[in-house]
Amino acid sequence: MSRDHRVGGTAVFAGKARASRHRQAPVRARRGRTKLAVAVGIVVVAVIVSAFAVTGLWRGADPPAASLTRGPLPTSPESYIGIYREGVPSSYDAVTKFTAATGVSPDVITYYSGWFEPFQAGFAASVARHGAVPLVQINPTGIRLGLIASGWYDGYLTTFANAVRSYGRPVIVGFAHEMNGNWYSWGNRHTSPAVFVAAWRHIVTLFRGRGVRNVTWMWTVNVIRKNHGIPSPGPWWPGSSYVNWVGMDGYYYDPSWTFASLFGPTIAAVREFSRAPILIAETAAAPAAAQPAKIAELFRGVRLYGLLGFVWFDVSRPEQWGLSSPAAIAALRAGAQTYQKPPS
Repeated sequence: MSRDHRVGGTAVFAGKARASRHRQAPVRARRGRTKLAVAVGIVVVAVIVSAFAVTGLWRGADPPAASLTRGPLPTSPESYIGIYREGVPSSYDAVTKFTAATGVSPDVITYYSGWFEPFQAGFAASVARHGAVPLVQINPTGIRLGLIASGWYDGYLTTFANAVRSYGRPVIVGFAHEMNGNWYSWGNRHTSPAVFVAAWRHIVTLFRGRGVRNVTWMWTVNVIRKNHGIPSPGPWWPGSSYVNWVGMDGYYYDPSWTFASLFGPTIAAVREFSRAPILIAETAAAPAAAQPAKIAELFRGVRLYGLLGFVWFDVSRPEQWGLSSPAAIAALRAGAQTYQKPPS
């Protein structure tokens, strides 16, 4: 198994790197101390377009401008079906094609943001026009988190925070996800949990100090795989005052794996210190893992555990995590049709 693949973890960092490479070339699909070339001269254009009233997810007629930053996102179980596809955030076309192929209009659209990359307000506006919410995972590749905690990068963070505030609509923001894994520069064995916590708290505090009230802060961990060096995420917990949602990343590699075996131990571990709503922030199933059956199981598992929903990592290279067959597409469509409905 190559260095960019982990059992039960996020499928392929290379896929995430390619997705943002059009914005900032320094993000690379490799572990260790990758040096990040500093992008200079960030210009953020705060795009303010027609807003959507809150009926589930900011849909409908334009609300008064003063209300745009107020209402929190719904936290009812089975509220979200999300997607990540290659091609975002440079274009919404990949999401449009996904909806055309599956009949499913996602509620959450993920994109990965390299350090020094500005908030993609134009893409976020496209997401809002389609009745969804952007989920931005900020990846500080090659950046020392201690310097973030000390305020060294406050200029960049202030620019990002101001752009999110100007955008006005709900945004889900994550930072340094899968930190309990060891494949990222900010992760286990590379950066201490204490330094991670200090950086996380500093970022949240800075945003709040800038009056940013439209962010849902999502702390995202990898599923526990102790035999693969992925421990319980407890040491990285920033505290309930700094986290709104918990994200959880895990992938089906084998047909014998179940929702309970893949996600259950991590859900139990998180519930020891937090009652925050949980979103499966990245998941997919390899074709060899009986993809249609696992998709149906995702819907059942979300319902059984009372989770917010899940985000499908729809990437085809270098591993086949995308929907691989008509049966898989049918399973997603069928699950979506019964979503938010109690089992009969």
